[in-house]
Amino acid sequence: MSETPLPHPLLEDAELERLDIFLDSERVDADALDLIAAHGFLLALAVAPREVESATWIPELFHGEPEFTNPAERRDILGLLEALRANAIAVLEQGGLPELPFELTLGGLPAEETPIGDWCAGFMEGVFLDEAAWFEQDEEEVATLLLPFMALSGLFDDEADMAEITADSVRLESLAGQLPDLVLDLYLHYRVPPETPKPIPRKKKPAGPRPGKGKPGHKR
Repeated sequence: MSETPLPHPLLEDAELERLDIFLDSERVDADALDLIAAHGFLLALAVAPREVESATWIPELFHGEPEFTNPAERRDILGLLEALRANAIAVLEQGGLPELPFELTLGGLPAEETPIGDWCAGFMEGVFLDEAAWFEQDEEEVATLLLPFMALSGLFDDEADMAEITADSVRLESLAGQLPDLVLDLYLHYRVPPETPKPIPRKKKPAGPRPGKGKPGHKR
């Protein structure tokens, strides 16, 4: 029996810590995404059916322009964010699972009070950037694939049709453990064409007598 492949880290621990310190600093707007939400946000950009320009997503992530110390720091921080997204694409393209920077368990807490909720909220922010593209085709299937992210994000708790899921702590715990697989499922949904049933070959009709000749075996 083959072992389940281990999730791939998208950045080294030291690089994640570098981002964490910067995103948590006073030089970044208070409404900017923190490291966990930014990780989810960039995973959504990796999955997205079409590329979102950096000029669009960078101001959204930072909620404006951070106060970089110098151009070198700007290149460093933006380079790490771009690398996280690019590494996610590379992992997903090979059918691998991305490693998420937290334990995949709610621990009995409401999802929105955990890193899982923050990550899923960041993921959904990435979806909102180009929502029309996500739902352009197979809207119902995409909605089904995104439902776990929506339920765990805490952003949709006021919606009546979400109440049944968010009230089921056992189901939410199960969905939290599946997040890396769900990311891969979404990525493949947009890039692997659906299988079409193979055409059934037509039965060959028995050959009849050719024009001008008698039936087979008939002597003239």
